[in-house]
Amino acid sequence: MAKKERPIKGAPTARDYKGDVNPDWCPGCGDFGVLASLQSAYAELGRGSHDHLTVSGIGCSSNLPGFIRTYGMHTLHGRSLAVATGAKMANHELNVVVTGGDGDGYGIGGNHFIHTMRKNIDLLYIVMNNETYGLTVGQASPTTVVGEKTYSTPFGNIETPLNPVAMAIVSGATYVARAFSSERKQLTELMINGMQHKGFAFIDVISPCITWKGDEIFDYWKERVNMLEDHDTSDKAAALEQAVKTGHDTQLGLFYHDTNSQSLDQMEPVLENGPMAHQQMGVTPEQGDAIIKRMM
Repeated sequence: MAKKERPIKGAPTARDYKGDVNPDWCPGCGDFGVLASLQSAYAELGRGSHDHLTVSGIGCSSNLPGFIRTYGMHTLHGRSLAVATGAKMANHELNVVVTGGDGDGYGIGGNHFIHTMRKNIDLLYIVMNNETYGLTVGQASPTTVVGEKTYSTPFGNIETPLNPVAMAIVSGATYVARAFSSERKQLTELMINGMQHKGFAFIDVISPCITWKGDEIFDYWKERVNMLEDHDTSDKAAALEQAVKTGHDTQLGLFYHDTNSQSLDQMEPVLENGPMAHQQMGVTPEQGDAIIKRMM
């Protein structure tokens, strides 16, 4: 859905990207910090709100496009990356950001997650990972830890959780980070750099759900996260070594940054003449004759 343009006077601020609808998340939800950081990141880039597209799937966190003033699309469960890919290839001058949750992105949309990374689509994917299906009464998600009791695992989860950061590194993502919604300064910086990166940028954000995890969940994570320091982000093996650390050694920061690989739109010859959305559609008589000749 397109948002009505609200003229921005002077340099944009985070407030300029505040939507007309207030968030309906539970008080204390980690997603508030993600929204605030994204608004700040958009403002820091200095582009108009019409230069950004925010896409989401289904879930608590996927309501985010409705709370921010950019072009926005609230799409199908697990299909946000597919829609965002189409939008980016139609107009690769747009800054495309995809937001969602762990159930939407790693469960229902796991296949799209892998192949969008493999193709190195030039967009930023922000996943608010709360290790639960928060919108549908707290069932176990692909990132729920072993042993946790939920509505779908009343005797404790027995399935090994997915490690999305490690998965992104080996699947072709060219900018891979992990953040914590309470560490807003770092999160905003990672978002800004991710938007400026040419290729698939991914941030797995620890965004606690106090409704199904309890008020103490923020303290739980604060005891377990550490800042990633003295790390060579160009070294994929070193990035993977850090990414597999969990528990009390969970690392926050930029794990991997590949500045050499080209994104799909850079490699696509059709886009050499500019965005498809700005090109004249149709086939010229010469092109038509050439097609017919090849088929005869």
